[in-house]
Amino acid sequence: MASASLKTVLLTAVAMLAFAANSLLCRLALGLEQIDAASFTSVRIISGAVAMGLMILPSVRSGERSEVHWRSVLALFSYMICFSLAYLSLTAGTGALILFGAVQITMIVNALRSGERFPAAAWFGLMLAVSGLVYLVSPGVTSPDPVGAVLMATAGIAWGFYSLFGRTATNPMQSTAYNFIYSVPLALLVSALLWRDFHLTPTGVGLAVASGVLASGLGYYVWYLALRNLAAIQAATVQLSVPVIAAIGGVIVIAEPVTPRLVAASIATLGGIAIVLKRRRAA
Repeated sequence: MASASLKTVLLTAVAMLAFAANSLLCRLALGLEQIDAASFTSVRIISGAVAMGLMILPSVRSGERSEVHWRSVLALFSYMICFSLAYLSLTAGTGALILFGAVQITMIVNALRSGERFPAAAWFGLMLAVSGLVYLVSPGVTSPDPVGAVLMATAGIAWGFYSLFGRTATNPMQSTAYNFIYSVPLALLVSALLWRDFHLTPTGVGLAVASGVLASGLGYYVWYLALRNLAAIQAATVQLSVPVIAAIGGVIVIAEPVTPRLVAASIATLGGIAIVLKRRRAA
């Protein structure tokens, strides 16, 4: 029993590191102008599709096939392309905070629309989380680029809906692999439309492949393994660590600054969401 719990903790930690690594790899590639945003997205999706395709090959050969839902494909691709475009101007920590804040708020709002009743403390937590994000993007010397913030918020909303759509998947790993595979034509189409911005280097391609294969493909696989032994509230709560990991990684790897605004917004946003999740669990 203890060994199983330790395995779940280790798998969860690896998955959170992988999620944070996506922010660092993308920011590193685009910040150093090693690749354009559309090409980063295309390479990430293609390499992720290859990696996950190999993972599901045994189940496909055995005759098991998951149905492809185009709304999930569109949600995944929208997240991917907005994520890359946003990191043209956002730091790793700021981008991750906006992303995961938007993801959690999207799923909380969906719970409210579904008829779930929130106690007063949960409403306070939701307002605190929203206020933290509003403060982060409000005009000021250290405020993030507004276009980048909107794009990352859109990416978060798309990922939130993607997560909600995925709840009905009978085989999450196979469904995700198909979503990656069917996103390839969309990625190539956007790359063609943005051909004037095309540029890449071996380093940029390598970072995009690492994002697609390791941080996305293997990262999602490890996360699915961890989810087998995590309650939904636990899974939602543990993801609040990703913006913190990304911010620390941005300081260490990319030498990005941590501003008082980012710290205050992180405390408000992540603390508010934690209050909501705790009250929902208690209810």
